[in-house]
Amino acid sequence: MFNKKERNPYAVVCEDVCKIKKDERVLIIANPSTSEIAQNFYEASEACGAQTSLIYQREKTSFDNANKEVLAAIAANPDVCFSISGIKLGKDPEATAKPYKTEDGQEYSHIFDFLLDGQKTMRGVWTPGITVDMMERTANIDYGELRARCKKLEGLFKGAVTVHVTAPGGTDLMVPVEGRALMFDDGDFTKPGSGGNIPAGEVFISPLVGKNEFEPQMTSSGCQGVIVYDGSMTFSDGDSILETPITCKVDGGYVKEITGGAEAERLVKTITEAENRALQMEKEGKLKAGQGVIYKKNARNIGELGIGLNPAARITGNMLEDEKAFHTCHFAIGENYDNDASSLIHLDGVVRNPTITLIYKDGTQKTILETGAIVL
Repeated sequence: MFNKKERNPYAVVCEDVCKIKKDERVLIIANPSTSEIAQNFYEASEACGAQTSLIYQREKTSFDNANKEVLAAIAANPDVCFSISGIKLGKDPEATAKPYKTEDGQEYSHIFDFLLDGQKTMRGVWTPGITVDMMERTANIDYGELRARCKKLEGLFKGAVTVHVTAPGGTDLMVPVEGRALMFDDGDFTKPGSGGNIPAGEVFISPLVGKNEFEPQMTSSGCQGVIVYDGSMTFSDGDSILETPITCKVDGGYVKEITGGAEAERLVKTITEAENRALQMEKEGKLKAGQGVIYKKNARNIGELGIGLNPAARITGNMLEDEKAFHTCHFAIGENYDNDASSLIHLDGVVRNPTITLIYKDGTQKTILETGAIVL
C-alpha cells in the first residue's frame, strides 16, 4: 500500500494530469489482468468526488473488436474515459464500416476518437500494456518540466520541412513533415479534447503520406531510407525487446522490404495479416467499398516519428513505456495521427540513440537529439 502521507501516482494522475472535478462522470475500462490498476484509479477518481463507473472486458489484440457494452458506455460521453488495457481497447466495428463524421468532414472509425478528437467533449487516458511497476515508477514525474520540453520542441518543429534521423544501429531516414503539426503527450489532460498515455512523455508527428494510386490527392514523396529497429517492437500479439534488429527499407513513404531474424518474420506476419484482413473486411461489408485496398496499402505506411521524453522510463519490452524512454525515438508502421492514412494496425518500434536534425525551407538545420541526448 502507499504511504498515506504521500500522494500515490493514481492520485497524481486524477488530480494533476486530468484535474477530475466533483460530480464529473468518469468511465474506466479494464481487463481482469489490469484490475489492480483499475481499482486504484477508481478509488482516486472517487476521492475527487467524481461519479465513477468501472467496466471489464477480455483483453483485445490489434484485430479484435471491443465489447458492444464497452462501446455503448463510451458513447454515453463521459467527461473522462480511462482505457486501462492489457493490450488494446478494441476496434469499433460499426464505426469502421460507417465512420463518424464531424461538421468539417473529418472521419473517425472509433467512438472514443470521435468524442475525444472530433467532438472534443471528452478527456482520455489510454494505457495499453500498463503494469503496476510501470505505473508506480513512471507516472509521478515533474510534469512542468515535461511540458516545458514539449513546448520547446513544438516551436522548433514549426517551419521544418524534413526531419533527418540517423542512429548507430544503421537507421538513416528522411522524413517529410511540411505543414504537419507536432503533437505531444505532456501529461496535461485538463481540457475537453485532450488526452494521451500514462506514462506520459513523448512528442510525435505524422510524416506526409507518399503518393499512391489509390489516393491521388497525396503529393509527397514520402519517407525515404532505412529504419533499423534495435530497441523493441509492437506485434499484433504484443510487444518484445528485439534480440535481432529489424531492418526496414522505406521508399515513397512505405516499407518495401523487411529483413532480420525471427522478429522480422513476426513483423512481416503481422503486416500481412493486416493487409489480408483489410481486403476481407471490404468483401464482408465491414469496410466501405474501395477502402480495403487503401487499408492494405497503409499497413506499410510510416505513420509516426516520436521522441521519448520521460526520464523515469526505460526499455522493458513494453511499448507503452519504451516509446517514452530518454535516448530513443520510435517509428510506427501503419495508421497515422492525421487521419489521412487509415489502417488496421499501428506498430511502434524503438530506435536507440538517434541523432535527429530538423531541416527548414531555407536550408538551415537544427539538431535536437545528438546520439540520443536532447539538444535544446
